[in-house]
Amino acid sequence: MRKTVLLVSCLFSSFLCKAQDSTASTSKPQEVATAAAPAQEPENKGKFTFSGYIDSYYFGNFNRPKSRSNLGVAGNARAFDQRSGQFSLGLVQTKIGYSTAKSDVVVDLTFGPNADLGQYGNLVGPLGRGSMALAIKQAYFNWKATDKLSLTVGQFGTHIGYEVIDAPVNYNYSLSNLFNNGPFYHIGAKATYAFSDKASLMVGLVNNVDNLNDNNRSKGFISQLFFSPVAGWNVYLNAIASNEANLDSLNNKVTGAYAIFDLTTTYQITEKFFLGLNAAVGSQKGDFQGYAPVKSGTSSWGGVALYTNYAVTGNFGLGARYEYFDNKDGARALRNSFGQGTSVNSFTLTANITAADGNLLIKPEFRVDSYAKPGSASAEDQQFEDKDGAFTKSSQSTLGLAFIYKF
Repeated sequence: MRKTVLLVSCLFSSFLCKAQDSTASTSKPQEVATAAAPAQEPENKGKFTFSGYIDSYYFGNFNRPKSRSNLGVAGNARAFDQRSGQFSLGLVQTKIGYSTAKSDVVVDLTFGPNADLGQYGNLVGPLGRGSMALAIKQAYFNWKATDKLSLTVGQFGTHIGYEVIDAPVNYNYSLSNLFNNGPFYHIGAKATYAFSDKASLMVGLVNNVDNLNDNNRSKGFISQLFFSPVAGWNVYLNAIASNEANLDSLNNKVTGAYAIFDLTTTYQITEKFFLGLNAAVGSQKGDFQGYAPVKSGTSSWGGVALYTNYAVTGNFGLGARYEYFDNKDGARALRNSFGQGTSVNSFTLTANITAADGNLLIKPEFRVDSYAKPGSASAEDQQFEDKDGAFTKSSQSTLGLAFIYKF
């Protein structure tokens, strides 16, 4: 019996060895054959991207205005952070992109109070007041005709200025008067030619600024010259010239010349220390989108803003902005209690705290806006409200906190 068991064991062991030899002998040729197979050409498929953000804020106003507004007598002393003494929703953005080696398309949709303010010219859409055109912040395609030349067509954000509508991009949460009084977006076509990675030129034709539909037959000319003199230093020279007047009752063009020349420059001095500058001057003549300037003939406005921020740690930084904005000609809507043009000095101090693996931005912010007092103003004719609702203050100070979640 023991001999029989021993014989069976030997036969079984012999079978296993042969099976293993057989597996080993067949696996190698398969691996070699797979490795030797000709490589297939990768398909040139496009890539979808989806991103966006939401933001909300709470600001307290030391004047304790009765209306709980930061806007002042002109109604536009602040751009988006308009309410005080309450929690407020800012903007909800959903941005969809599709790109290939030769083209890109962007559909940038926004919702909420700040979206209404940023796309105010789209308020009356093709289906009437409040149509879906209001949700479109940007919608354009970009064709890369060559390695150096690209063409963009559609609705796109303006090239003018330092700051943008997107809250995660700006270091400060509240926006400057230069931003608030300049264009927000354009509808048209532009071409960009890159001379090198350190210099490029953009030119284009657009409808009137900040409007879904053109209000006359004229087209505006836009341009931007970019150059980088040294590593970390970027310079943008921007311009727009357009006839912004409405047509008269006979459908004739009315003079409404409008132009802006803008300098935006940034310099990353060290890994942690950053400087930025925005300076602009604008002019207009005659009617502008339904309202005329206080001064007859050609009137102008302008300003300068200096930005600086320092990264204390990887998750905490401090930034300051000083701005002077001059609208003494009354060219823009920022005016005093008598409807006269005015000027303002603003200082903003903002902390940036990053949390939730970089998705959450928390921004405590303190801001002071000091306006020129009207020459004939009484105690009741200043720029800002007091707690009783009377306009007795020429300046306001606000302190608040903004939360921005990006994805």
